[in-house]
Amino acid sequence: MTQQASRDIEPNVSEQDAKLRRARHRVAAIKGFYLHLLIFVLVMLGLSAINFAVGGPWWVLWVLLGWGVGLLAHAFAVFSHSSKRIADWEQRKLNQFLSER
Repeated sequence: MTQQASRDIEPNVSEQDAKLRRARHRVAAIKGFYLHLLIFVLVMLGLSAINFAVGGPWWVLWVLLGWGVGLLAHAFAVFSHSSKRIADWEQRKLNQFLSER
């Protein structure tokens, strides 16, 4: 079998490596969001319990609001279509810097 025929049958290995790297990056981003969500829920439960035990005004709502906005931004960054555009931009910049060397 010729080298060209071999390349036609098997996909480009570097292309497979790039796809694997992108997939791993995506999975790591989703895993990071779910870890952030878990920590948010646990801390909010703890702070709510403290606020309930101490009584007084519900100051825990300010924490919920502030951190909740951050959590929503994290979710948007991970799950929105703009995250694909950002990843494409990062890849273009990496390729640009690598070609400059």
